[in-house]
Amino acid sequence: MPQKNSNLKQKAKTAFESCTGLRVSRARRPLNSGTGDGGSGADGTQPVGRVAAMARPPARPETDRLLRQPVFVLSPPRSGSTLLRVLLNSHSRLHSPHETHFRRITVKFTTEPASQAMQAAGHNIADVEHILWDRLLHRELAVSGKEFLVEKTPSNVFVAERLATAWPDARFLFLIRHPYSIARSWHEGAPETRPMDEAVRHTREFMQALEQARDAIPGHTVRYEDLTADPEKTTRAVCDFLDIGWEPTMTEYGRHDHGDFAKGIGDWKDKIKTGTVQPGRPLPRPEEIPEGLRGMAGAWGYLD
Repeated sequence: MPQKNSNLKQKAKTAFESCTGLRVSRARRPLNSGTGDGGSGADGTQPVGRVAAMARPPARPETDRLLRQPVFVLSPPRSGSTLLRVLLNSHSRLHSPHETHFRRITVKFTTEPASQAMQAAGHNIADVEHILWDRLLHRELAVSGKEFLVEKTPSNVFVAERLATAWPDARFLFLIRHPYSIARSWHEGAPETRPMDEAVRHTREFMQALEQARDAIPGHTVRYEDLTADPEKTTRAVCDFLDIGWEPTMTEYGRHDHGDFAKGIGDWKDKIKTGTVQPGRPLPRPEEIPEGLRGMAGAWGYLD
């Protein structure tokens, strides 16, 4: 019987379309009200949704937040964020885990009483998501026994302002790299499925979101080429920004445990596994830079 009903529906649909010239399709479900998405992005995020618009600072920071002064590394993929992570994680006061993708963990009030109860407690969905994110990240930090958390999931560039709202005392590190080097590295990770033109489009969206974040939020910019050329000088500047003392062990990251280097939650290639900072690849010549990346290359000082 279900199969017969399905056939009748299909026949009726076909007849209707034939007579009217209109196409019938199943309506898309609206976005879950707890998407956690804060902006349109190359990683599949949706336009600013209802939850992101609800984001607001914690009403009672002393009780609503366990994390104190978290550090967020904002960067496009393939910008050297795993290298920066392991250097910072080698500091005795900084814990920098693999990418947590915490913002993809969402909340939904499934019944009206649940919504009513949260409203009575003074919480909207965004508040509850922030409390959940904070608890998960604080647990990660507490297990490490260190003082400050450093989180570096690249797609956080699309919700940078929401992170600054959720944690008003957060510090931000902006990691940049030559735009063509970023696109080329992302392309080389899977050349069969990531043609170069797609790599340019994909990574440019991250770069543009990062540039918007740099305009909107105070922070410290780290240049990947400086990090590989002089890791001590560059990490000293980061420590000065974070108001912590620099430690020589930071540049000897191979002596420390940083967890597994696994695809999907950070760099997994052989270069990062050597335990020492490797030289960066030569910078592209100006004529090599695709037109779609020239504007960003100029904005970041790579055409000077």
